[in-house]
Amino acid sequence: MKTALVTGGSGNLGRLLSRQLRSRGVQVVQFDIPEAEPQDKDADEVIVSGDVRDSALLEKLIKEHKPDAIFHLASLLSGTSEADIEMAWQVNATASFDLMRLALANDVGQFFFASTLATYGAGVADPLPEDEPQWPDLFYGATKVAVERLGVYFKLKHGLDFRCLRFPLVLSPFAPPGALTAYPSHAFKAACNGETSYVFPVSGHIGTSTLFIDDVISSIVNYNWADKNKLNRHAYSLHSYVMRGDMVEEAIKKRFPDFNARYEPVAAAEHMLGGLPDVVDDSHARADWQWSPDYDFDGTAAKMFELFS
Repeated sequence: MKTALVTGGSGNLGRLLSRQLRSRGVQVVQFDIPEAEPQDKDADEVIVSGDVRDSALLEKLIKEHKPDAIFHLASLLSGTSEADIEMAWQVNATASFDLMRLALANDVGQFFFASTLATYGAGVADPLPEDEPQWPDLFYGATKVAVERLGVYFKLKHGLDFRCLRFPLVLSPFAPPGALTAYPSHAFKAACNGETSYVFPVSGHIGTSTLFIDDVISSIVNYNWADKNKLNRHAYSLHSYVMRGDMVEEAIKKRFPDFNARYEPVAAAEHMLGGLPDVVDDSHARADWQWSPDYDFDGTAAKMFELFS
């Protein structure tokens, strides 16, 4: 891989992934909306601003830079998708369809798509098998599963090297401030900033499968360097550990004994996180391309404290 296009490339996930790719000698073009362009731009960052729905601009970029791979991260998240389903379909689904067609037309070698456990919906088996039927109950999940199916179609019918990972909840120090499901990140940050109280938007017993952001990045890189002949599935689900609100509270209190967690459940957050499984079967990823997370919950908590201190 010599050149890569990363959509959503100015976001926290996109920037971290781009740095990892550049560390491997890959020339990276990061594409994102103008509002997302970082103030602290790295000297070697190549950032192009635009709307992922602008297929003409993306075609121009692809023809100019001739990427060997596309890492498609651009997406409206769950809350925004639910609030504006028309825009969510345009950004999450139609733009992905157009980008896959551009990849095929311009001989792009690989197409990676970041998906989610939200494609399964609530009330699924726990532990969650990868072959569990995907019936999402939120529009965000519906758009993601639609793109998964499009990718498999283009793979089987037209030879696109489509690769997809389904991520659970991601614990990150860079979580969006307004995301209710990112409450663990916000709680760690609040405690490290000296706040002695934080409102958790879910009940303490609500748990969900979780990954630390560093494992997300390494999984994408390692998966896309894997020999495609050894990949026996179109998409892989990943898991590291179960995380509950009371676990976050306990970890913070060990470091900040005066910290107080108040639980005031918000229906949307309870529904979303409560409907996700605690454990996900990721044995196929471990067998096919040796996926193995580096962080458990304690390791994640220690890293969060380090980053926020």
